Amino acid sequence: MDPIEVFKALSNEARLQILDWLKDPKAHFGPQGGVDLIEVGVCVSQITSKLNMTQSTTSQYLSVLQRAGLVHATRLGKWTYYRRDEEAIKEVASYIQHDL
Repeated sequence: MDPIEVFKALSNEARLQILDWLKDPKAHFGPQGGVDLIEVGVCVSQITSKLNMTQSTTSQYLSVLQRAGLVHATRLGKWTYYRRDEEAIKEVASYIQHDL
């Protein structure tokens, strides 16, 4: 974990919102053609729609979260799905609790 990358990723309201939604994707997103929201993740198009932003902005935000290690991306065909990396998020919490 690179704390600087993590804190940069968390310094944006929309990226924080994405992480919050991905914490409980079934509560925040609809079904997506048989792809499991928990196991595989949420499609970029659903996140884009919920953010009410362009797909390029959403993709950029998700890329920042991925570089920080906070989300996993899974590509199925032409679609990319994102889910939280709960272990990495626990590591961040531990870092804040014990090292800061």
